[in-house]
Amino acid sequence: MNLSRPFIERPIATVLLTIGIALAGIAAYLLLPVARLPSVDFPVISVSANMPGASPADMARTVATPLERTLGTIAGVNEMTSFSGTGSTRVTLQFDLNRNIDSAARDVQAAINAARVDLPANLRSNPTYRKRNPASQPFMILALTSKTRTPGQIYDAVSNIVSQRLLQVEGVGDVELGGGSLPAVRVQLNPFALNELGISGDDVRAAIQANNANRPKGAVDVGGMEDGRALQVLTPAPGLRAADYRNMIIALRNQQEVRLQDVAQVIDSVQDTRTRGMFNGQPAIVVNITQQPDANLIATANSIDKLLPQLRAQLPQDINLDVAIDRTGSVRASVLEVEITLVIAVLLVVVVVGLFLRNVRAAVIPAVATVVSLLGTFGVMYLLGYSLNNLTLMALTVATGFVVDDAIVVLENISRHLEMGQSRKQAALQGAREVGFTVLTISVSLVAVFIPLLFMGGQAGRLFREFAVTLSAAVMISLVISLTTTPMLCAMLLRKQHGDAAPPRQSVASRLRARLGGWARGGEAVMMKGYASALDWALASPWLVVLVLLVVVGLNGYLFTHITKGFFPEQDNGQMTGGLRADQSISSTALADKLQQAIDIVRADPAVATVVGFAGGGGAGGGFMAAALKPLGQRSGPEGRESTRQVINRLRPQLNQITGLRVFMNPVQELRMGGRSSNSTYQYTLKADNAADLKAWTLKLSARMKQMEPLTDVDDDQSDNGVETFVQVDRNKAAELGVSLASIDAALYNAFGQRQVATMYADLNQYAVVMEWAPRNAQSPIALRDVYVPAKRVSTTTAASAGTSTFVAGSASGTGAGGTSALNSSSATTASASTSASATTGGSSANPALRNASTGQPISVSPANMVPLSAFATFSERSVPTSVWHDGGELSSTLSFNLADGVSLEQGRAAVLQAESDIGMPNNVRGAFAGAAAAAQQTESQQTVLIVAAIVVIYIVLGILYESLIHPVTVLTTLPSAGFGAALSLLALKMEFSIMALIGVFLLIGIVKKNAILIIDFALDAERARGLTAVQAVREACLLRFRPILMTTLAAGLGALPLAIGFGQGSELRQPLGVTIIGGLVASQLLTLLTTPVVYVLLDKLRRRHDGEAHLARAVAA
Repeated sequence: MNLSRPFIERPIATVLLTIGIALAGIAAYLLLPVARLPSVDFPVISVSANMPGASPADMARTVATPLERTLGTIAGVNEMTSFSGTGSTRVTLQFDLNRNIDSAARDVQAAINAARVDLPANLRSNPTYRKRNPASQPFMILALTSKTRTPGQIYDAVSNIVSQRLLQVEGVGDVELGGGSLPAVRVQLNPFALNELGISGDDVRAAIQANNANRPKGAVDVGGMEDGRALQVLTPAPGLRAADYRNMIIALRNQQEVRLQDVAQVIDSVQDTRTRGMFNGQPAIVVNITQQPDANLIATANSIDKLLPQLRAQLPQDINLDVAIDRTGSVRASVLEVEITLVIAVLLVVVVVGLFLRNVRAAVIPAVATVVSLLGTFGVMYLLGYSLNNLTLMALTVATGFVVDDAIVVLENISRHLEMGQSRKQAALQGAREVGFTVLTISVSLVAVFIPLLFMGGQAGRLFREFAVTLSAAVMISLVISLTTTPMLCAMLLRKQHGDAAPPRQSVASRLRARLGGWARGGEAVMMKGYASALDWALASPWLVVLVLLVVVGLNGYLFTHITKGFFPEQDNGQMTGGLRADQSISSTALADKLQQAIDIVRADPAVATVVGFAGGGGAGGGFMAAALKPLGQRSGPEGRESTRQVINRLRPQLNQITGLRVFMNPVQELRMGGRSSNSTYQYTLKADNAADLKAWTLKLSARMKQMEPLTDVDDDQSDNGVETFVQVDRNKAAELGVSLASIDAALYNAFGQRQVATMYADLNQYAVVMEWAPRNAQSPIALRDVYVPAKRVSTTTAASAGTSTFVAGSASGTGAGGTSALNSSSATTASASTSASATTGGSSANPALRNASTGQPISVSPANMVPLSAFATFSERSVPTSVWHDGGELSSTLSFNLADGVSLEQGRAAVLQAESDIGMPNNVRGAFAGAAAAAQQTESQQTVLIVAAIVVIYIVLGILYESLIHPVTVLTTLPSAGFGAALSLLALKMEFSIMALIGVFLLIGIVKKNAILIIDFALDAERARGLTAVQAVREACLLRFRPILMTTLAAGLGALPLAIGFGQGSELRQPLGVTIIGGLVASQLLTLLTTPVVYVLLDKLRRRHDGEAHLARAVAA
């Protein structure tokens, strides 16, 4: 059967089908999205809750733990971590790759609703969730600056206009604002004035809440049936400025009003005064934009770019909106470089074919086959939902050498028949029929290599999958084109060779082509003669060749055992981020000053274009900084091509000179794993059953890791350096004085917690009234002695009639219930009666519509009984954690680290395990790698299994195709030489055996067997059809197939050459792949041309021959 016959005999139909495939591919190429890497991010959802003023330990116990208990029951969660800091908690859920993020989001919302009953009553709003990974870097950072407005005013404009519009953009996961907070009215209490007048903090809070009541008032119907109207009842809306609150009456004393300005300074300010943002040295509001895990980066960035002019038009004219960092520029440049590499590879392959065949028409045929195959692959990519990214384009670049192989084999065989004097059509029919099975075997066995990779899990498996499917699609389309379009074009375009050919035309081009052709023929004849001599020697000394093959197998195992192993090559896209680590007890002002120093140092570097950062708003003593480098060619170093890592190494000693601050700078990486953020790239997580052991052994391991030379930038999140003023309450004494623990908490929160006591509603946003002590009264722990707590009293009938009070223990919680300092008998009697009723009911809320509304008096009419805190409590200072981490519901702490120059991830992991062994951790403290380090560990454990599985699959496929159990082994003996060459080339160039190199090895498994297939296929057919001996058949096959073997190997090598050279953005990804392929091809070409015929002869003796096997020969079958 000749599959090519219908297409050769119907050239017009074949041409139209080919054009249709090409046009469909062009249309798909224009519609394909662009990305740096395939979409391999785990679905991640981050749940956040805020309770201003709460300690990290309280947030962990009262907020994080109830949330984790309900969120942990969601199906498909493979990692759950939480971070609790001052006033905030964030729980991060990472789901399985096959989990739909929208479905997971619905489950998360249901779990939040279920947990609400267990959450604290003073949690002002429900926890919220975002479909984003908090550990991933923002892909775009905006900076808003103004010379005339305060940061609070800029923040207000950003929150009202910019933030909302950005969140509406498809693909945006979250918009985080830093460097400021919303405007607010700050009520800064004077504790001495309050104590003198007997007014508690809850009384002030109750008054403010009552003044801010927003309730429906109803409507009044007037008129009759014909002219009736409904008039809405309205009252003045609560004020939005400090001036609206200063004259508010909060109490009555001696028949005189006490206004808020009498006991507090009321100012217009911001909700959080402990943040600062900077852009190129100027105060700024920083907008960090992160993408959804499944979003296309370039499409999202394009949508934002279109939106920016509208945002600038909506913002006030004196606010400047700048793009500080845009990661997509490097992504576009990287993809463009791969596209250029693809074009270069196609041109090199076409040139090689033209030189070997010495015919322009002959060179056009594989060029057409290559281009159409690649275009057809774009169509398959579009149907599968893939994108144009580094890996898929690299797959197409490598496929250039593969897809042309099929066309070369068909073209070379048809050309050989033309040289024998056959007509073009007869040569096409005969040549395509002879090699049809060979082409099928090469293509199917190449695709079979990637079958095990389709079942590989994790992010590495997803990377492999998109690469493998793209390459396999290109190979299968090439198979179809080579058996249809290629023989048809040969029948149309190739010239019949005549022995007495006319002399060539005498044009300059013709003479040059003739001379080049003569040189090529001479070189080919020399190589053929040399190869024939070497082949005869090998067949005469088979066991020596087998010994060489065994030595290569041994070296192969040795090299792969000792080569340094990595995970994913460090990407250099000209951007870097930095985490800040200061002492956890540092003040916000001091931290902001140190941030300014760090930004000034980074800005002064000649390679840096822009730098942005902010401090505060997150973990204590922490901040964030990001910088973009100048384009390549404008930096320092040779030809201005200094790498990001070199810039970081230059900045590190300068940043280390900042006293009390550590800056961890890292190149921005596209592939981010795990939901826990850290200041360095790789993570090692410890878990323990108690906080004391966790703290002790984390610090010991961190100290030991800092002594290990392979590790740099060692950091841990065991933040117990924060200083806490601890209030030890004598509960019995407090009870005797009539003071409840709730009153104590309220008094302290009112004084020091930046408590948001009321909400002001505006047309576009909501703002808070923040209450605290005046900063001048809260500058040291001694201020706790000035705290007075209201005591609760219950008046008996006798005491009430006598105008006296009795304090009892265990009274209901509530504050500001009245006092004994009557100003006159009339007021004393009134106060006694009112406080008696209040005490009986346990206090009434000033604004019942609010959660955790104050139970103080909206207008205090009598002094409260104020008891000094020092009367029943003692004060001390101690170190406490400023953040609490959980992993899977357990207490955890993460150590992060970077690798020193020239150190592989494998060596880094070994150093961490050695450090753990050195300190001798107890059994109740367990450690494991997390994030990228864990993914690398998982991938390495699967490498051997995957390679063995690929070899088994190839053996099965070849056994089926050859109807032989022996000669598939002959094909597999070509693999050790390729592995030897790949490992040797990586070692020679000091490269790690990374994921990209592993992909190269799988490609080599598919490539190098081609030589053996071309030889064995012909030799088996010769034995079966003509009865030749194994030696005769394999010698004839080697000499006959030498030219196509040489052509296909050169084509594959030149297709990978632009990858191995490694130029432009993204070269760090392409280079290991290209080096692996070229190194393996060179070694296999030198060895397999001699080892394959020898192994074939030796194993052929084991092959069982049966009667009638001649029917398997293609000559007989035809």
